[in-house]
Amino acid sequence: MANGRFISYLRVSTAQQGASGLGLEAQRAAVAAHLNGGRWELVQEFMETESGKRADRPALAQALRLCKQKKATLIIAKLDRLARNVHFISGLMESGVEFIACDMPAANKFVLHIMAAVAEQEAEAISKRTKAALQAAKERGKVLGGRRVSVERFAEIGAEAREMRSEKAKDFAAELLPTIEDIKAKGAKTLRDIAAALNETGIPTARGGEWSAVQVQRILARAA
Repeated sequence: MANGRFISYLRVSTAQQGASGLGLEAQRAAVAAHLNGGRWELVQEFMETESGKRADRPALAQALRLCKQKKATLIIAKLDRLARNVHFISGLMESGVEFIACDMPAANKFVLHIMAAVAEQEAEAISKRTKAALQAAKERGKVLGGRRVSVERFAEIGAEAREMRSEKAKDFAAELLPTIEDIKAKGAKTLRDIAAALNETGIPTARGGEWSAVQVQRILARAA
């Protein structure tokens, strides 16, 4: 159970998402699920519409300052809500502010640093592969019709991949729902209780890991 003071930081990448609330409610739900139970106080919530590649975020800077003043912990739904830049993550850790990501609450600062480094390297690799593919097509004499056409095709491929992952996730949730209902019938009252019961039975998550309250919430949302 959580204890102490917390300050939440929510981020969306586009103005449209910020205006519609798309993504924000899911982040709020993840934070609420992580803080489920215990003696805690959510001092303030900060929300920002920014690119994940930028490190100069006014709302995040304000959140960090308030964390220092109130001796609070910064809480976010996912690590990528902060940035996929190893230097930015490193600077945040050196600021002295304690922070926690709901999707990996047990991870220490060393693990977070490694994950940020891997994410940054992956982003650079994708950029290089894209440029190489475009150059190869150009050398073969293929008329690309400008960068816009290539970007649209990459967007289509990404959308198709996301749809496939979404369908698999829904199937997994549907199969697991009866087990969760049985656990609830046996007395589990909170998302953390259900996660603990799933871990005790040895049932892994879709990625083969252990269950958390946030993951249980996602399963219930997908199965709804």
